[in-house]
Amino acid sequence: MRLPLLALHIAGGMIGVLSGFVTMAYRKGSRGHRISGDVFVVSMLTMGACASCLALMKHQSNNFFGGLITFYLIATAWLTGRYRERDTILFDWGAMVFASVLGISMMTLGVLVARGLVAKQPGVPLGIYFFMPSVVMLAAAGDLRMLLRGGISGSARIVRHLWRMCFGWFIATGSFFLGQQQIIPAAVRKQALLVPLALLPLGFLVYWWLRVSILKRATFVVRKEEARA
Repeated sequence: MRLPLLALHIAGGMIGVLSGFVTMAYRKGSRGHRISGDVFVVSMLTMGACASCLALMKHQSNNFFGGLITFYLIATAWLTGRYRERDTILFDWGAMVFASVLGISMMTLGVLVARGLVAKQPGVPLGIYFFMPSVVMLAAAGDLRMLLRGGISGSARIVRHLWRMCFGWFIATGSFFLGQQQIIPAAVRKQALLVPLALLPLGFLVYWWLRVSILKRATFVVRKEEARA
């Protein structure tokens, strides 16, 4: 089973990385954005699922959790972007519980590794054992907030969609450009291009978060002035 899963994992990862760049190039909401976005979602879900299966076979806890995080973030981001305004559904409750259990499990693993009770996976910095579960628990908190409010719409929906998509994309770019440097030509590695390429999704995340926040603030000011008039 390893060879077919590995082939799907590699294909999904490569298509996901490339379609992520294409999706960002299109105007948001355009037909091209939607089509490339659908390709991105399918490829990333495939990559994440295959990564977790392969990690189980190889007993690699970090890769197992990484695949689950990717699947969760992309799936919830896709569902958020698909509907402009919607009430919560049963899937949202399941996603919140899943993310909570995943975050707690990963944080527990990080503590065990830090205390030397579990061997650290080669090539994985200790900080990653705490950074990734923190992101997952933050996402779970966002799920709970949405559930308590009875849904999500407006700028909050856009931010939720964007940051989850971008962080899921970052997992793919980081895994490829930083985690698989041995398959990249040495001439490219020496040009210090890999780190910016790996971190580019986080740059898009910050850019769109600031843009949406500023736009929201500007809209609020305009409406306030109109109400006074």
